[in-house]
Formats: sequence, structure tokens, C-alpha cells
Amino acid sequence: MSSKFLGKGLAELNQEMGQIPDISVLTGLERVVVKPIPLVQISPNPDQPRKTFSEAELKDLSESIKEKGVLVPIIIRPVQNKPYLYEIVAGERRYRAAKMAGLSEIPALVKTLTNQNAMEIALIENVQRENLNPIEEAEGYENLMQKCAYSIEDVSKLIGKSASYIRNLMRINDLPESVKELVRNGELSASHARTIAVAENPEELAHEIINNKLSVAEAQNRVNKTTRAKTSRNFVKNTLDAQYVNKIETNLSKHLQTKVKIQEKKGGAGNIVISFTNRLQMEDLIKKLSTK
Repeated sequence: MSSKFLGKGLAELNQEMGQIPDISVLTGLERVVVKPIPLVQISPNPDQPRKTFSEAELKDLSESIKEKGVLVPIIIRPVQNKPYLYEIVAGERRYRAAKMAGLSEIPALVKTLTNQNAMEIALIENVQRENLNPIEEAEGYENLMQKCAYSIEDVSKLIGKSASYIRNLMRINDLPESVKELVRNGELSASHARTIAVAENPEELAHEIINNKLSVAEAQNRVNKTTRAKTSRNFVKNTLDAQYVNKIETNLSKHLQTKVKIQEKKGGAGNIVISFTNRLQMEDLIKKLSTK
């Protein structure tokens, strides 16, 4: 993702609504207006990174809302082909607490956003504001990369965290669900989870760490003595060189006159993602790709 799309539109938003998450993808020329929207017209976002909401925290927030109202508007977008219906882009926690508080409407910014931008905003707000648990954060990064053809470097620029941090955290996506649940409920730290993600027996190691209260260093020693998982980097054969991938992407982009992204997966599989901005460009790409 080119950095030219990042960092625009924030000044306008800050002037009109004060302190908000650092949402760098709210671009466009339309005026940003906060207005009350009935809660019955709003539904959650299926791509919301946060999957769990603390009932105790929601109750505390709902009590605050009863007393002071919703101080920070949520961000919503119109649902395609369904007039008067909206989908939450950012602020589901405030939306849930407002319902709990008995409100009938909530202040909202209504923005026309692509699926890609909606996912960006949801992830940014949750990472910067809502303190996702490590599993939700890692899955949020992977979801954005898969659906929007982003590289780790793209995500790094978007959220302001290092590529190595994102890469290391995403290792826990390979863990069995039983181990992920231990991380979700706080029994196993994210650092321990990243350490055992490359092992063939992560579930066994997870329980050993918990039962014996092993440090991360001690867990690493255990991992070094075990067989590596087939999904770990040690088992990925013939990984394409980054410079070679970049060269292919550049050549294809020039030939097709649009953005092309190569996504290599484990075991040598992958996707070639070709982007288009409108129907005419799509038809032009189809012609180019169909020509012998």
C-alpha cells in the first residue's frame, strides 16, 4: 500500500470533533458531520477485530454514558442497497454500552468508506484505543493482509508498529485453538505463545509453562529441544527472494498499469492480487489478461 494514502484528512476531523483515534485513512472532500442515529438502524461490523467485550467494562461505560452521554461519536458507514441502515466502523464498545444504558440513539460520523478503509479504521482504533488481546490483534493483522492484499510493511506503516513486532505476533495465528484460548483468558502470555508457536507440540508446552511457571527464556530452551512444527519457517521450502518478488510486482504493475501484489503462503502456495479502482479499469484488465 503506498504511503501517499496515509495521513490525510485528520486535521479536518480534529477541528470538527476534537480528540479521536489516529485514523489516517479518513480521506475525501465531504464535510464530516456528527449527527444522532437511532441504534436500531446500526449493526456491528463482521470484520471487527475485537471479538470479546468485558461485561464489567461495558457496565462501567454504560453508567458513565447514563451520566454524561456518549462523548466520542462512533464512526459508521451506510449499508449498500439498504437505505437508512448503517454498519459500525469504529466504536462498537460505545454502541453496546449505549444500548445497555437504554439510549435510543447515538452520536455518529457517517462516512462512505470502502471495505478496505473500513477494515483499516476498525483495526487502527482497536490497536490504538481499545487494547485488543494478542489473539484478536494478530488475527486482525492477518485479516487485513488477506482481504486487502497488504504486506507486513503496509500494516506497519498503517498502525505505527514495527514490521518485526507484527511478524512475531502473527506467529500465534498458527497455534491450536486450545492454546489461543489460554492466551485470551490470560493464563499464557503472548510472549510465551510466540515462543512455542514454532514447536510441534505447543499444547503440551503451554501446559508445562503454566504448571511450572516457566519464564520465556525457559520456554525457549524447551522449544529448542523439541521438533519444529511443519508450519514453522524451518519447513518452508524455496521461499521467493524479496527483491525477486518486488521485481515481479513492478513488472506486472507496469504491464497492467495497476497495483499488483504477490502473497506467498506457507509451502509455496500464494495469491497474485490485482487491484482496480472502477468498472472500466476492471474490464480493461480482463481484456489484457484474456489476450493471447
